[in-house]
Amino acid sequence: MAAPMSWRRLVYSVYPPAIAGVFTRISDRIFRARDRRGGSSVLLLAPLLAEADPAPRRVSRPAGSAGAQGTEGLCGHFRWMAEHVPAFRVPGTHIHILTSPDQFYQTMKARIKTAKRRVVMASLYLGTGQLEQELVDCMEDALQRSQDNSDSPDLKVSVLLDYTRGSRGQINSRTMLLPLLQRFTSQMRVSLYHTPDLRGLLRLLVPQRFNETIGVQHIKVYLFDDSIIISGANLSDSYFTNRQDRYVLLENCGEVADFFADLVEAVGDVSLQLQPDDSVTMLEGMVHPYKGNRQDFSTAARKRIMEVVNTAQMRQQLTNRPEDSEDEGLSDGGLSDGGEDTWVFPLVQMKPLGIQVDEQVTQRLLKDAGPNSTVFLTSGYFNLTRAYMRLVLGAGAGYHILTASPEVNGFFGAKGVAGAIPAAYVHIARQFYNQVCSLGQQERIHLHEYHRPEWTFHAKGLWYYLQGKDRPCLTLIGSPNFGYRSVHRDLEAQIAIVTENKALQSQLQEEQERLYQRSTEVSSSTFEQPDRHVKLWVKLVTPLIKNFF
Repeated sequence: MAAPMSWRRLVYSVYPPAIAGVFTRISDRIFRARDRRGGSSVLLLAPLLAEADPAPRRVSRPAGSAGAQGTEGLCGHFRWMAEHVPAFRVPGTHIHILTSPDQFYQTMKARIKTAKRRVVMASLYLGTGQLEQELVDCMEDALQRSQDNSDSPDLKVSVLLDYTRGSRGQINSRTMLLPLLQRFTSQMRVSLYHTPDLRGLLRLLVPQRFNETIGVQHIKVYLFDDSIIISGANLSDSYFTNRQDRYVLLENCGEVADFFADLVEAVGDVSLQLQPDDSVTMLEGMVHPYKGNRQDFSTAARKRIMEVVNTAQMRQQLTNRPEDSEDEGLSDGGLSDGGEDTWVFPLVQMKPLGIQVDEQVTQRLLKDAGPNSTVFLTSGYFNLTRAYMRLVLGAGAGYHILTASPEVNGFFGAKGVAGAIPAAYVHIARQFYNQVCSLGQQERIHLHEYHRPEWTFHAKGLWYYLQGKDRPCLTLIGSPNFGYRSVHRDLEAQIAIVTENKALQSQLQEEQERLYQRSTEVSSSTFEQPDRHVKLWVKLVTPLIKNFF
């Protein structure tokens, strides 16, 4: 699938190829060395006609696929994932579901303070308030303690953020981290990923407030030595106080932590490197994301990132295949070895770089969800891709889909065009609900809205209940929202957790129920309420919002 439509492709769609080619070459020469942030928002309309999602790739359904039922263990249902991604076996007792923003925040602070070897943090941005400053202070204390302790190796801190979001305004993520970078230069790394799709005229004219809509670094990974938090939450005060998200702590899971440390390092290597004087540079030999050739950058970045995925997958396949067994994939007996009753599958989605592992696995899960199984799916911004929507509407499983009500949408009350986003999502939800009704699927597919006064809703993920089971055996948790941006524009990562551990299954069930307890089910009367009225102009711009927000 090609990258989302850029200004260059718009030019090609309007002018003959010869004229368009001359224009783009001149533009690249003029703007390659320029780095300006002001401009008009008119360019946001350029990619309005972004490509439709392709029909899901046909995948044969072997015996033991995710939808198959019977007496075989979870290996038979989900071993196919190991064909796509690494498969890490861990004890289910080492995985803990965090339940609140404050628990997420306090856990991070505590883990930073006790880290001995490494702190790795990947997020869209770092906020600039007091709570964020306390997080930075924890890093400073840990780095200073490492320097004072000559008997232990230096603590290394690596932070990966998005360039556009992290550079917005006079006080921003960069200015928050500069004092650490200046004081602990040899121990500190700050990488700022810049999408290759924001370049040339588009980069010149799209204003700073909207340039992140073209594509961002959206991975949310927080790693402390051999423990790691996978989440959808950013490093900002609302995510620490009253913005509901999901968070899972994997404690003493060294192989999983190593994988994500390597992944963040790989993305960091193809990103701009923040310098102590607040300038940015590229590592030697790396292609520049917006000054260099678009295809060359994507090829180099994909190679560097997929090295991490492929190396880990090869290592895990060898580790999980007994020498005397000819079975492909994971061995059934491996789940119980040493209490390792749980698998962790890392899923990466970076479509601008040609990486679509998460999309392939998610499509397969939705496709294989069989009759009498149940899927609970949640997203802060309900905007399923066309491929995902077709799979949900055509599946046999029961679906309960949870999304934000307008008042808990993160854009509720925003100024300008952004203020219309909650209404646009109401329009999207109504279109989906109408499709469900027209197909007579109301008994199988249920739409829910989350409500909580003074809170916003940002939780995303999936819980999978096999036929006849009252607890989920699988969850997806991480940064993707299952929408167009997550699949086509941004850099995303999540994990699939497959577990036979009853206590962990209970944690997942309680998490799912806790979120849905604050919801109401959508019906036709929901959209007749006065606060669900959507203005005509909002309906007209909804295709734009679906592709960019």
